Amino acid sequence: MEAIVLAGGLGTRLQGVIGAYPKCMAQVDGRPFLSHLFSYLDRQKCTRVILSLGYKHRIVTDWLETQDLFFEVDCVIEDEPLGTGGGILAAIEEAEADDVVVVNGDTMFLVDIREQLAFHHAHKAETTLALKEMHNFDRYGVVNVDAKNIITSFEEKQFKEHGLINGGVYIVNKAGFMNRPLADKFSFEKDYLEQFRKEKKFYGFKSDSYFIDIGIPADYNQAQEDFKTIFL
Repeated sequence: MEAIVLAGGLGTRLQGVIGAYPKCMAQVDGRPFLSHLFSYLDRQKCTRVILSLGYKHRIVTDWLETQDLFFEVDCVIEDEPLGTGGGILAAIEEAEADDVVVVNGDTMFLVDIREQLAFHHAHKAETTLALKEMHNFDRYGVVNVDAKNIITSFEEKQFKEHGLINGGVYIVNKAGFMNRPLADKFSFEKDYLEQFRKEKKFYGFKSDSYFIDIGIPADYNQAQEDFKTIFL
């Protein structure tokens, strides 16, 4: 299993809390958030990680040199911001697997990736999104699926009493993704998922597993408490 971790984010909304550090290196319960992500990927039997890095990447690479990891880690460095899509595209070129796991470097969604992969293969999907049901929220957009779990539409952020959100764990078919007419810099969500969803090759895999996005101080602080019991 190969996984891409999108870890090049600036973390603007967190800078008042974590200073001039990449979001993935924000300390959560005494460890960088990236370390917790690595623990999760290790438990999922990941064999190789490709880190997509940008802002302050040396902080990440210097930390990696101090770690004794159970899987191979390679880094792809963005000389300039490429967007979520460009970051995935640059990293997936280095992947050897036909289907590659992609996770965000600032969210934790404890999906069973083996189950998501099996779902992805069974549906012959090009890309499969892990979806989380949420209630009374306005921070996330909504992903709509039909009875066959094919993604039908995306809704912009607004208050919703309930809905499915994109949890930031993807299975991406390398050939299908790379064969798309995409620029070097683009948004994975806007320019890929929304642009091509009418072809009905994108699926939603629903999971009620633990989810948190540390992108704002309130949820970053919540993670400090949650991770004391989640990652024993």
